[in-house]
Amino acid sequence: MTRYDEIRRHLGSHSYTWLVTGVAGFIGSNLLEALLRMKQKVVGLDNFATGYRHNLEQALRDAGCLPGDADFRFIEGDICDPDICRTACAGVDFVLHQAALGSVPRSIEDPLRTNRANIDGFLNMLVAARDAGVRRFVYAASSSTYGDHPALPKVEEKIGTPLSPYAVTKVVNELYAGVFARSYGFKSVGLRYFNIFGKRQDPNGAYAAVIPKWVASLIAGEQVFINGDGETSRDFCYIENTVQINLLAALTESEEALDQVYNVALNDRTSLNRLFEMIQTRLIERMPTLRPVRPQHRDFRPGDVRHSQADISKAERLLGYHPSHSIDQGLDEAMDWYVGALSQVV
Repeated sequence: MTRYDEIRRHLGSHSYTWLVTGVAGFIGSNLLEALLRMKQKVVGLDNFATGYRHNLEQALRDAGCLPGDADFRFIEGDICDPDICRTACAGVDFVLHQAALGSVPRSIEDPLRTNRANIDGFLNMLVAARDAGVRRFVYAASSSTYGDHPALPKVEEKIGTPLSPYAVTKVVNELYAGVFARSYGFKSVGLRYFNIFGKRQDPNGAYAAVIPKWVASLIAGEQVFINGDGETSRDFCYIENTVQINLLAALTESEEALDQVYNVALNDRTSLNRLFEMIQTRLIERMPTLRPVRPQHRDFRPGDVRHSQADISKAERLLGYHPSHSIDQGLDEAMDWYVGALSQVV
């Protein structure tokens, strides 16, 4: 039996109250669904800056719950408001802090807004969680923290110079978490997400993640663009792996595992060119009327790193993390959802 199996069995007989910030977003709504399926009580916080009400509705429906269900309480509010953070943390056992203003390009265009949400908001949440005496604070860190460090795979203890305002905010989050552990004894766990994908990931807008954006474009018969020569590579990680490590981090009983950051990925690397082939092949299998197309290459995007791959041995050793889905398995599952959801929109 894996550590994750033990956690799920434990949650089957123990009910806790969880706060998920950014609950209407991609990762937040998947965490909400998973927790409700395990009969946990969830408080959700979101200001809908990047999240969507339909994500909440779908998560509740997929978990077999109805709007107004007693196991879920939603607070519409902003983490930049300390009072909202205090209200959200009251009576909570575990905090899964996902709320942030993501995207490297957006941070380059609007560094002030990114700083306000990702640093001021993060500090507000840390203070509120500390003062409320929550059992564990787990927060979304980022692979952007590695910056220009050239080594592959990426090891948690070796980071470089940040390449974007977004990356700076995520470095600061880790620094604040460490200071709170040393100054107040409030120990947290940071999760450096690499390229997470899965259902409810937004395909729209200038800052959409590459997988849903390409799927939506292919279904609509639109041109697909690849930044650079397409040999840029990423460690793509399916959402189920992300849900797993959040719960492992929240319920770890190891003191050694606390006040740490962990890579959340597969220790694998897929080029954008290869990713496009994988997506197009799966789409045509599900939608035979689609015709194969060639992507169009354009300039590299400022602030992007060339290659990214994570060493996950630390998470395996200290948290018992073992990814349940490879990129192929994740794409197979995600593609069914993408086709069902996006083909209705096109």
